[in-house]
Amino acid sequence: MIFKKFLLTLDKQIKKRAIKIEKRLRLAISVVLLTFLMLFSTFFYFDKALFFIFAFLLITYFLTYFSLIEKIEKISWLTLFLMPVLLTISFYLFYFLFPSRWLTRLPFLFAYGISIYAVLLCSNIFNVGVEKSLQLYRAAFSINFFYQTLVSFLIFNIIFSLKEIFYINLILVGGVVYLLSFQLFWTIKLDKKPEREVFDFAFLTALILAEVSVLISFIPLPSTSVSLFLTGTFYSIAGIFYNYLDKKLFKETIREYVFVWIFIFLITLLSISW
Repeated sequence: MIFKKFLLTLDKQIKKRAIKIEKRLRLAISVVLLTFLMLFSTFFYFDKALFFIFAFLLITYFLTYFSLIEKIEKISWLTLFLMPVLLTISFYLFYFLFPSRWLTRLPFLFAYGISIYAVLLCSNIFNVGVEKSLQLYRAAFSINFFYQTLVSFLIFNIIFSLKEIFYINLILVGGVVYLLSFQLFWTIKLDKKPEREVFDFAFLTALILAEVSVLISFIPLPSTSVSLFLTGTFYSIAGIFYNYLDKKLFKETIREYVFVWIFIFLITLLSISW
C-alpha cells in the first residue's frame, strides 16, 4: 500500500514536469539517450550482457513512459511498453553476432535509432487512441507489425545461435511469440481491459510457434534459415488471426499469407544440409 502511494506520488511529480516539454521533443530526447546507451554498451564484452539487459529494460521502460506519459492506464502499462523494450534488448543482443568494429557499429546505431523512434511513435498513436478508419492508425499498425517481425527474427536468430536443447527453444520461442502476438491482437481494439479471445489467440499463436521450434531444432539448418522460417510462420499465422479477430478475413487475405509461408518454406528446404 505504501509502495503504491509512493508510485502514484512519483507519477504525479514526473507528469507535472514532463508535460511542460513538447511531446516531439520528449520523443527525440528518449531516442538520443537510448542510442547513446546502446553505443556505450557496444564497448563491453558479452559477459556484461545480463547487466545491460536489466539496464535497458528499466531505462527503455522509463523513457517510453517519459515520451508518452498521458493516458496510460491498466493493460497499457504493458502493451505500450512491450515493443520499445523488446526492440532495444533484441538489437543489443543481436549486435554480438557482428564483429565489433566502427564499420558495423555506426550503421547498427543508425538502424536502432530509426527503429526505436518509429516504435515509440506507434506506441504514442496507440496511446492516443485514434480512430481505426484513419490512415494514421493503419500506418501505425503496419509499422508495428513490421517491427514485430524484425524483432522476432532477431530474437529467433539469437536463440538458435546459442545451440540450446529443444525444450529451451520451445520455452523461449513460445514466450517471445506470446508477448508479440498479444500486443498485436490488442491493437485491434486498444481496450484498457482486453477481451478473453485476445489472450486465447495469443496463446494459440505461441503454442504453434513453440511446436514448430521443437520440430525445426532437429533439422540441420543454419540459425539464419531457422529464424527466417519461424519469422515467416509467425507473420503468416499472426496475420491471419489478426484479420480474423478484426473481422476482415477474406479468401484473398488467406491466400496472401499462405503464399508468403510457402515461399519461405521452399527457401528453408533448399537451405537444409543433410
